[in-house]
Amino acid sequence: MLLNHYYEGLVEAGCDEAGRGCLAGSVYAAAVILPDGYENELLNDSKQLTEKKRYLLREIIQRDAVAWAVGVVTPEEIDKINILNASILAMHRALDQLQVRPQAVIVDGNRFKKYQDLPHTTIVKGDGKYLSIAAASILAKTYRDDYMNELAEKYPYYDWASNKGYPTKKHREAIRQYGTSPYHRMSYNLLGDGQLSIDFGE
Repeated sequence: MLLNHYYEGLVEAGCDEAGRGCLAGSVYAAAVILPDGYENELLNDSKQLTEKKRYLLREIIQRDAVAWAVGVVTPEEIDKINILNASILAMHRALDQLQVRPQAVIVDGNRFKKYQDLPHTTIVKGDGKYLSIAAASILAKTYRDDYMNELAEKYPYYDWASNKGYPTKKHREAIRQYGTSPYHRMSYNLLGDGQLSIDFGE
C-alpha cells in the first residue's frame, strides 16, 4: 500500500509527468490532491499497470480526488526551453488549474522548480511510493495516450497508436521514410544516428 502523504497536516498535491522521452507530441503532467487518510490498494505507478487498469483508475481518481488537473506543454515549447524545463512547466500548469490550493507539493523524480511560495519535495520513484504521485502518473499517462491516439489517426505511419511517440524502431523508420510531422520535437535526435537509442516504451 502506498503512503497517503509526505507533509504532516498540509494539503498536499502530488505531481508527475508523461512523455518526457518521446520523439513526438506534447509532454503532459498532472497534479492531484487526495483526501486526508485516503486509501486505494489498486493505485500504483502507471508503468506497473495494464492499460485497462489505468483507465479504470482514472475514473476512480477523478471521482475521489479533492482536486485534480492536467497541464500540457507543446512540442514547439519543448524545443524552445528543453524537455526538463517543459516537464516542470507542465506540472506548474497543472498546479495552476487545481480548484483547491495546495499548501505543499510532492513531485516524482529529482528535479523541480519552486512553485509560488509552496514547500516542495522531489521523490525518486515517487509514483511507486505515494498515492497522490501515483494518481498523477495515471492521469498524465492516460490523457497523453488519448492525445497520441488522436494524432495517430492523422499520421498513421508513425505507429503512434502503439508507441505513443516513444523512439521505437518502427517510429524512427517512418521518420526516415516520410520525414517529420508538425508534432515531432525537432531538438531531439529523431533518427538516433550513431547514438545509443533508449526504448522508453511502456
